[in-house]
Amino acid sequence: MTDDAELRASDADRERVVEVLQDALAEGRLDMEEFEERLDATYKARTYGELAPLTRDLPVGVVAVPKVDMVKKSAGSDASWAERVVGGEGSSAWGVAVMSEFQRKGRWTAPKRFDCVAFWGGGTIDLREADFADREIVINCVAIMGGVQIVVPPGVEVVVRGIGIMGSFDHREQGVAGDPGAPRVIVTGFAFWGGVGVERKRTREQRQELREERRRERLARREERRDLRESVRDGRYETHREMLEEHRDLWRHGKRGARERGED
Repeated sequence: MTDDAELRASDADRERVVEVLQDALAEGRLDMEEFEERLDATYKARTYGELAPLTRDLPVGVVAVPKVDMVKKSAGSDASWAERVVGGEGSSAWGVAVMSEFQRKGRWTAPKRFDCVAFWGGGTIDLREADFADREIVINCVAIMGGVQIVVPPGVEVVVRGIGIMGSFDHREQGVAGDPGAPRVIVTGFAFWGGVGVERKRTREQRQELREERRRERLARREERRDLRESVRDGRYETHREMLEEHRDLWRHGKRGARERGED
């Protein structure tokens, strides 16, 4: 089992630490040099274990590390990977599209091996909301003048071993490390004048949740900036005004860095 301290921290977690450090500086608990060092370490932190020491000696204590069952990976529900590897047989083991199409999507159980054929047709295998019959499943595709599109959720490891002759297998998602306990999807088969694509996507519900979370964060930052302006105007931080201006620059720099790391 993964130690809680090794869990990846989110951008919102880093922002909570920044708020604690800002208050500590305004109260004189940290000097400017200590503040800058800890702020820089906050934006570079990747895990809760790296964030925790930055506030340990401050009155608020250590910023809490959530329990593993509160940081669950999900497709369309809150099920953890362990709950989604259900064992047994799959609910569907094959798909055929001959001048037509097939789809496997929504709530279904992906078997240990799924075989499909697309001849002058197309198929879609969507695993974002699927359960898995095993920790490692194989999707074997034969695409002849047709195509198969495989959609996997974030956190799943993908290995592509297919062969294309005047056709192709998409390798873009290969090499991305999977989450602890997440399934491994192996894509094999043969493509002749056809193609097998692999893409990594969130569900519609997850995308909506992410947009809502970012909207709340924008509103919170806007409120924070408003409070900061009022505090400076009221003279509360008069001796730290120059610091606060610098802090806002550092904060924006940290946000840009998070986006560049793909953590935003």
